[in-house]
Amino acid sequence: MRSAQRNLILEVRSLRKSFGRTEVLKGIDFAVEPQELVFIIGPSGAGKSTFLRCLNRLEEPTGGSIFIDGIDILHPKNDINATRRRIGMVFQAFNLYPHMTALGNVTLALRKVMGLANARAEAIGLAALERVGLKDKARAYPNELSGGQQQRVAIARAIALEPKIMLFDEPTSALDPELVGSVLAVLRGLQASGMTMVVVSHEMRFAREAAHRVVFMEDGLICDEGSPAKIFGPDANPRARKFLAGIAG
Repeated sequence: MRSAQRNLILEVRSLRKSFGRTEVLKGIDFAVEPQELVFIIGPSGAGKSTFLRCLNRLEEPTGGSIFIDGIDILHPKNDINATRRRIGMVFQAFNLYPHMTALGNVTLALRKVMGLANARAEAIGLAALERVGLKDKARAYPNELSGGQQQRVAIARAIALEPKIMLFDEPTSALDPELVGSVLAVLRGLQASGMTMVVVSHEMRFAREAAHRVVFMEDGLICDEGSPAKIFGPDANPRARKFLAGIAG
């Protein structure tokens, strides 16, 4: 089944997710256009991470529909492995294999999932590491890398599969402040290259400067969305203004 809105990379309709009797997502409608950078902000417990995890079915939604590049990923006949190749995801934790080099981590899915020959996988992996500024660290192991470098390897691992969209769940929250900039620089580079991205983050300055659109979530709902000028300005929803004032304070 395909969506009628074929110009959208991501389209979400009435998405719901419950854990037992606790309803975490309460009917979300959301769409992302090609090459758009959308920031999702909101208080802890708003459902932001659960929402991202539903988008590639790391969490199974309770109801609603999700279309990636026009394909209904909740359809019973959908190939979930093919879907996840279309959706790159980067988490707060780097999730690198400690016994593998940076290049080994990046090429693992290329070899094991995509079935590429070692030489081809290595060429793609090196190109991905170069995009995040770490080609010179290809043979280094995770314990030889800083937290920021490890997160950039995780990003390289995702983009090596050439996804249609990238999801970032608090990609800088586990980093020391001085390392955050290197990861945000990679996001800027991906944006410049035309990558479609959805980012959950508390990096409000980056959201102001780089986002095409900012979405404010609270209590399992999207309460407001718009340009950074709107969401960070006086025309924002009062709940969004209160949240942002609490961060600034």
